[in-house]
Amino acid sequence: MSHAAPAPIRRPSRFSWAMLLLFLGALLVALPPVLGQESGPSIRQIEIDGTITPPMASYVDRAIKKAEGDGVDAIVLRIDTPGGLSSAMDDIVSDILESDVPVIAYVAPGNARAASAGVYITYASHVAAMAPNTNIGSASPVQGTGEDIDSTMERKVVNDAVSRIEYLAELRGRNVEWAIAAVRDAENVTASRALELGVIDLTSPDLATLLNEVDGREVTLANGETVTLRTAGGVVSTTGMNAIESFLQLISEPTIAYLLLSFGSLGIFLELSNPGTFIPGIIGAVCFILGFYALGTLPVNWTGVLLIALGFVLLFIELFVTSFGILTVGGLAAFIVGSYMLIDDSVPGYDGVSRPVIWTSASLVLGSALLIGLLVVRTQRRKPTTGARSLVGLVGEVRTPLAPSGMVRIEGELWAATAEGLAEGESIPRGAHVEITDVQGLRLTVRKTDRELSDDIARASRRESIFPAGA
Repeated sequence: MSHAAPAPIRRPSRFSWAMLLLFLGALLVALPPVLGQESGPSIRQIEIDGTITPPMASYVDRAIKKAEGDGVDAIVLRIDTPGGLSSAMDDIVSDILESDVPVIAYVAPGNARAASAGVYITYASHVAAMAPNTNIGSASPVQGTGEDIDSTMERKVVNDAVSRIEYLAELRGRNVEWAIAAVRDAENVTASRALELGVIDLTSPDLATLLNEVDGREVTLANGETVTLRTAGGVVSTTGMNAIESFLQLISEPTIAYLLLSFGSLGIFLELSNPGTFIPGIIGAVCFILGFYALGTLPVNWTGVLLIALGFVLLFIELFVTSFGILTVGGLAAFIVGSYMLIDDSVPGYDGVSRPVIWTSASLVLGSALLIGLLVVRTQRRKPTTGARSLVGLVGEVRTPLAPSGMVRIEGELWAATAEGLAEGESIPRGAHVEITDVQGLRLTVRKTDRELSDDIARASRRESIFPAGA
C-alpha cells in the first residue's frame, strides 16, 4: 500500500514580509495622533510677544478663529508686551470677547510685562494669570502722534479709556478701582501684588501648572453659555505668525520703518539723478511703499516725515544749482532733525529710531549726494563728443585764404570760417593750420595755430593727396 507524500510547507515570500512591515509602519504612524487625542484636552497657545500692531492683531484674529475651527478646549494668550496702538488693541479685545472658546491670559515668562494695551487684553480674557517676577499696568492713553493730551481732549480720551477698562473689569469680576488707576495714574504692580488686589485670578510658575490649576473653573462665553474648563494635563499646540505676518510685524518696528523710508527716498533720489538705470528707482519705490505702510502702524510725527522729504529735495536741487554747499548743509540738517522727530518714544511700546542708525543713514545720504554731484560736474566739464560743439578745439586746414572769411577743411568736410584776431589787411593763407574756437550755426570761428592737424583730418588730407579730387 502506497502513501502519498506530504505537501510541502510554503514559507512567506519576501513580498509578503514587505507588505506586513509596510502595514505595521502605517499603523505606528496613525497611532500617535489617536493616543494624543485620548491623552488630554486640546489647548491652543497664541503668543502676543512684542508691540501691539495691526499685524499682531491680524495674527491673533486668525489664530483664535483657527482654534475655534479646530474645536480646542481652551486658548492661552502668552503675553509679553510693552503696549502699542489703541486700534490694534481694540481688535484683539473684540476677538477675545467674541470667542467661542475660553481664553486664558498668561503674562509670562519671568520679567515679562502686560503694559498699556496688555492691561486691556488681560482684563478682557476669561481667566487672567501671571508668572512670578512679571508686572502689569501703566495704561494711560496718549495720542497716536506721541504728543501729550491736554485740556478737553484729554478728558475725552481718558474718560473713554476708563469706561472701556471699567466695563472689562466688571464683566470679568476684577478690581475696578485699580483698573481705573492704571489708566488715570499709570499704576503698575507685580504679579503677587496683582493677585492680592484682585487684578488677576492666579499666579503660576509655568504653563503646565497653570492648566492644572484652572481646570474645573466656570467661565461665561459671549453667547451666554457657561462652560467648565477642561485643561488639566492638556496637550498644548502653538499657532505662530505666518511669514507675511512676521514680515509686517518686523517692518512695523520704528528703526526698520525708518530704514525703509530712507532707502526708498535714496533710491528715488538716485534714479532722478541718473535717469534710465531703473534698478535704484524700482528698489526705492518698493522700500518707499513698505516704509509708508510701516509708518501707518506707528505713532508718527508727520513734521519729521516732511523734514526728511525736504532734506532729499534740497540735496537734489544742489546737483543743478550752484549754492556753494548751502543747500547740501540745509538738506542734511533737515534730514537729521526729521529723523529724530519721526517717532516719539513717549508712546507705550515704542522706542525712537536708533541714534547710530540715524547718523549712519545721514552719512550714506551725504556720501551719495557728493558722489552724484562729482559725477555731474565731471559730465558738465567733459568735452562734447557729438554735434557741432564737438568741433571746438580741433585743428583744420585752410582751403581758401581767410581774409578774414573763407573755407577750411575739418574732418573731410568744408566749412565756412571766419578768422579772429587778424589785423587789417592780414589773412591766413591756404594750407595753414587753424584751431576752431567757436561754432555758430554752420560757420566756424578759427584762429591760426602751429598745432598739427587732428588725426582724422590728417588722414583725410593724405587720402586727398593720393587720390586728388577729379582724378
